[in-house]
Amino acid sequence: MFPVALRSRWVLLSRLSRHVDYRTEQATHSRTAHTQPIVTDTQLARRLGPFDATMLVMGGIIGAGIFINPYVVARTVSAPWAIIGVWLLGGLVALVGAFVYAELAVWRPSVGGQYAYLRDAWHPMVAFLYGWALLLATQTGGMAAVAMTFASYFRELTGTTVAAPWIAVATLGILTVVNCFGARAGSNVQSTLMVTKIAAILILVTLGWIAVRPGGAEPAASLSAAAAARPPLLAFGAAMVPVLFAYGGWQTASFVSGELRDPQRDLPRGLLWGVCAVVVLYVAVNAVCLAVLGPRGLAETTTPASEVMRRALGPNGARLIAAGIAVSTVGFLSQGMLTAPRVYYAMARDGLFFRAVGSVHPVTKAPVVAIVVQGVWAAVIALSGRYEQILNYVVALDAVFFGLTGAALIVFRRRAARAGTPRPAGGIAMPGHPVTTLVFTLAFWALAVSTILQFPRSAGVGVLILLAGVPVYLVWRRRGTNDRETNGTD
Repeated sequence: MFPVALRSRWVLLSRLSRHVDYRTEQATHSRTAHTQPIVTDTQLARRLGPFDATMLVMGGIIGAGIFINPYVVARTVSAPWAIIGVWLLGGLVALVGAFVYAELAVWRPSVGGQYAYLRDAWHPMVAFLYGWALLLATQTGGMAAVAMTFASYFRELTGTTVAAPWIAVATLGILTVVNCFGARAGSNVQSTLMVTKIAAILILVTLGWIAVRPGGAEPAASLSAAAAARPPLLAFGAAMVPVLFAYGGWQTASFVSGELRDPQRDLPRGLLWGVCAVVVLYVAVNAVCLAVLGPRGLAETTTPASEVMRRALGPNGARLIAAGIAVSTVGFLSQGMLTAPRVYYAMARDGLFFRAVGSVHPVTKAPVVAIVVQGVWAAVIALSGRYEQILNYVVALDAVFFGLTGAALIVFRRRAARAGTPRPAGGIAMPGHPVTTLVFTLAFWALAVSTILQFPRSAGVGVLILLAGVPVYLVWRRRGTNDRETNGTD
């Protein structure tokens, strides 16, 4: 199993709903409530720029995992070049994904981002199930897990006797209130925390290199019997799984497309700049861990960042990086509190969720109800203590949605070609499409199959959670149709 904070970064999904091939773009939009929103009050305000988008991308990726997770890879592959190579390859996959989402942002600069891509490419039910799982388990369960991680570090650093669940709830509550003041306020807090996270990583890397002593690092790693028995190619593939999870989260920045001043320009730039910056930081962290600890030392510790800082500055170094990890977890929570409620907002605007969730505060221009719903449910999960089980149920299905989103780009391109519609001017095109897009799509579906085979019971429960959303969708669709008929907008 991977660290909870790592798994929590990923957004869920379901088994494939059938492909619905709309004959024209007009037909696609007529099948969704998006063109005729049920809610007609104040709209979201476009107040965010490319810097905000970049910080959101990086904030969605970097949590506590990179400070802890390098040892997982070192226990799977032994050679230093293989360890660095896995992180570089994972970064390349993330960069390909960033290109896919960058072009999708050009085709669909809509609020909800990935939700809108799935809705318009496949079917509103597919998008609803994505949002259903996001709210019910993936996003809120992940936030509960990360909030509990922060609470543990907070208790260790301060010596407080307050129970961890209540610290987690208080943290979620504060971030909920901050984001209710609007996207600008939430983004300012998130960007500040993200810059602090970058500073913590740079301190780790810099002091780590200073702490390197010639000949002090172990030259080779000793693998477990199970890891040593794996063929090299399979070992490399196994190491890729936690790395891909570590790079996950950049897609959540697409949720705030409706609040970017120029989403067709700012979101693609943020995706590419943010992912590239994270790749550099991640490779640097692993390089310094290898230089200070060596492959064997890295594989033997479960807290590599703390061990590096302990060798550099003694016990104070370990406390310093613990504070950095605590800030990193809060930053991740802040990013999730800002981005994901826009999906629930988009669902409500499509008539597929409670009407109030699609409302916007007239002053702050924030989807306050959507933000509060997410914060409250995440707090409930944190208090229940069942966040890890919930995440285990849905993590295997998340890769399916990534694959569906990648395939959405192929769908949009084919529809445009049949209709003779040119690609929207400006923006970024996916290099090497359709081959690169297919590789991205198939890679995540292969990851989904691999994860399901390893954890069939958890994946089965995840499928049941997803299927439970089907009758809920049918009820909301019927209700939305009735509302439009009542309002005379059918």
